[in-house]
Amino acid sequence: MPRHPEPDLDYLKRVLLEMLAIPSPTGFTDTIVRYVAERLDELGVPFELTRRGNIRATLKGRQSSPDRAVSAHLDTIGAIVRELKDNGRLGLAPVGCWSSRFAEGSRVSLFTDDGVLRGSVLPLLASGHAFNTQVDALPVSWDHVELRVDAYCSTRADCEALGISVGDFVAFDPLPEFTESGHISARHLDDKAGVAALLAALKMLVDSGQEPLIDCHPIFTITEEVGSGAAATLPWDVSEFVGVDIAPVAAGQQSSEHTVTVALQDSGGPYDYHLSRHLLKLAAQHEIPVRRDLFRYYHSDAQSAVTAGHDIRTALLAFGCDATHGYERTHIDSLAALARLLARYLLSPPVFASDAQATQDSLESFSHQLEHDAQMESETRVPPVESVVGQRDQET
Repeated sequence: MPRHPEPDLDYLKRVLLEMLAIPSPTGFTDTIVRYVAERLDELGVPFELTRRGNIRATLKGRQSSPDRAVSAHLDTIGAIVRELKDNGRLGLAPVGCWSSRFAEGSRVSLFTDDGVLRGSVLPLLASGHAFNTQVDALPVSWDHVELRVDAYCSTRADCEALGISVGDFVAFDPLPEFTESGHISARHLDDKAGVAALLAALKMLVDSGQEPLIDCHPIFTITEEVGSGAAATLPWDVSEFVGVDIAPVAAGQQSSEHTVTVALQDSGGPYDYHLSRHLLKLAAQHEIPVRRDLFRYYHSDAQSAVTAGHDIRTALLAFGCDATHGYERTHIDSLAALARLLARYLLSPPVFASDAQATQDSLESFSHQLEHDAQMESETRVPPVESVVGQRDQET
């Protein structure tokens, strides 16, 4: 692979656009799983499917341990039918954590047991001509929006006659637009843009013919938006786990639509010190634009793997995106940087070769975040141990 490899951006954009065309709210992901499995087949990357549909692939390395995994999620936010109303409209509950503010005015597909219906999500007071300023006085909540189906449907019985039931999934139109400036706007870039970048990174490795040093496991999960994500997807002895997701570009955040982000903390706490800095060093070494950031209201596949009890080092790579969980926008610069850093990471040596062992029986191979002398240089001093112990001895 050349010193400055470039991902196949036409491939990245094509698979992203094709995935955006596939509705995949959490719980309704079979079709997107089939699509990504077909792309892995094309690349010659072997994989297996879990019962529910998580994809576990393997890039064989020169040695089998310690393993590393990289995970992106296929599921998106969406909604589900909560209620069939007497007026023929449908009450909704969110799938995933997002505000009804971003749902209002959206065109959607409603998936019944027998087919697909189209419709719009509207506030309860949806006509300015009828309700004037009362429209602006409505609270923002899922109790104050409803789905209007594009069919003859003015009673609960009409809904039932159309085959509509409580629990039917609702997918929001992605409305993708790829501009000449390199910006990509759409719903559900979280995390289909991350998946596209990971597939592009795998294509870079396959096309280059380079073999990773250690076994690598690309993982594609289907329940990240509801928190469980990668909890049950690691049958191997994985020591390093890198999640791939979205980085919010907003006031108070450091992420950019033109760089890749290494997130150092989210709502689950700090990510692994050594693995995160390994990624930052790779970015600097290969001149990949990178930012550091913290995410306050956020969880990832990496967090779900730790919560499930896996003793692994975790880190998070993300593409910069404006208006996350709304009408999102990123730039091809960020996706290219993410793909390049992922490829470099998959080819890099393990952070610690000693992680091949689940436990260590001595301190010799245990890590240092800072050398002892440097870490103990501090303005905060403590009393000499002898003085504290001596005073206690005299008192007794």
